[in-house]
Parts: sequence; structure tokens; C-alpha cells
Amino acid sequence: MESKKEEGQDFSNICAVLQILGAKWAFLVIAELSKGPRRFKQLHRDVAIIKTQSLTDVLRHLEQNGIVLRKVFPTVPVSVEYSLTEKGRDFQLALKEMDKWAAKWGNSSS
Repeated sequence: MESKKEEGQDFSNICAVLQILGAKWAFLVIAELSKGPRRFKQLHRDVAIIKTQSLTDVLRHLEQNGIVLRKVFPTVPVSVEYSLTEKGRDFQLALKEMDKWAAKWGNSSS
């Protein structure tokens, strides 16, 4: 006889991931950084839909959760570059699968 946990799926791992990636604009920033490292201004131009403060907030959130690496260059003025960590790059496969699902079912009401 199966236990309750075996009967239903335990989605605690997915919930933990969604707490990290559920930040507004997180998916868009990860997708853009998957193309390569970006300086803040360049990233902001590439994702122009995101307001400056919101982009700052999502980058901090993703950095705190080990998805994004922030690298400061001692130039005048200081340059900051953002890139995906190994953890962030590893998420790209999941993003591609989600994109496939959205392409198949995204506009469907059933």
C-alpha cells in the first residue's frame, strides 16, 4: 500500500525554485544573460521593458540566490558586469523546456 507522500507528488523542491525565480522579471533577465555577460546599462537596454530599480532588484535577488554573478571592475567610473553562475547556466535547460510547453499550450484555454 502506498503512503500518502507516494500517492501525491511532493512539490517542495519546485516551490523552493519558484521562490527564487518567482521574482518579477527573473526569467527575462536569466534569458538575456544566457546570451553572455552584460554590463548593467547594456542589460537595461536589452530588456528595456524593465524599469531601472526593478532591474536592480531582480539582479540583487538572483545574485543572493546564486544565479547571477556580479563582477566589479576597478575602472573610472567603476564598471559592473553581470553573468550567469554555473547554477544559472544549468537552469537554461529548464527554461527551454518551459518555452516548449508555452509554445504548445500557452494560447490554449483547454
